Amino acid sequence: MTAAQDSKTTATLMIVEDEALVAMLLRDELQDVGYKVLDLTDRYAEALEVAKAEKPDLALVNIRLAGRDDGIELSEHLKALGIPVLLISGQVSRASSAKTVAIGSMPKPYDAAEMVLAVAYLLARLNGDGSLPRPVQLEVLDEEGFDLAPTV
Repeated sequence: MTAAQDSKTTATLMIVEDEALVAMLLRDELQDVGYKVLDLTDRYAEALEVAKAEKPDLALVNIRLAGRDDGIELSEHLKALGIPVLLISGQVSRASSAKTVAIGSMPKPYDAAEMVLAVAYLLARLNGDGSLPRPVQLEVLDEEGFDLAPTV
């Protein structure tokens, strides 16, 4: 088993998305490749409770959530808990301006296969592995947020 496969089989993800169909398709795609995906949520308070209880390895957060909940505000709290965030949103300029709370951003609409690659890339980078190519759609927001081992 390679390191990438190992991180896939053991990584726990959280999806916070207000569009139920989008969230379900994303969950299914990520589970199909072996990730554990926590129960889907579209609310700030619920997501924070789940995050505190489960401590996912990566949270995929939409900027606009159900009601008037804000994904960037949620991302600030997740970061404080030590949970890295990948923003998934059509609000590209807001996502790009969230460099202090997220490690990356995937603009909508995204291809599900591209999202799987982005998650694998970010998890590998978080584990000090810089060997995977960066997916084209993925914008890395916080290069310093990765604990990369120096390349020899």
